Amino acid sequence: MAHRTGAQKGNGVRIRISWAGGEIYGQLDDTPSSRAVYEMPPHTAEAHTWGQEVYFSLPVQTTLDARPQQVVPQGTICFWVQGSSLALPYGPTPISTGKECRLVTAVNVLGRLEGDPHVLASVQEGAPITVEPVE
Repeated sequence: MAHRTGAQKGNGVRIRISWAGGEIYGQLDDTPSSRAVYEMPPHTAEAHTWGQEVYFSLPVQTTLDARPQQVVPQGTICFWVQGSSLALPYGPTPISTGKECRLVTAVNVLGRLEGDPHVLASVQEGAPITVEPVE
């Protein structure tokens, strides 16, 4: 993966996701979908919530990876291919069984959020949310 100066931490590259009520950082794995997200310019979109998941559209087109997943751990950074959206589950969704994080369809796993993913609970439906590479 092409690395931007100062963006490395551990084995991957980092992104920052910010909104009026806060921010969270994430570490991306080296996958085709992760590279597409990391290499795009900073992008602001309208946030949507679905249970304890925040998602928003990105100007990225990709296909499902070899191992897409529908149930993921809290704080997983996902790309919903059908909706061209970054999906950030931090708890159950309306289709979850118990406390699992079940997304609407299988998604590409891009990486993990750093810190407590429950800070995403402050994201308001329809509010602007921005994703950008960390320089």
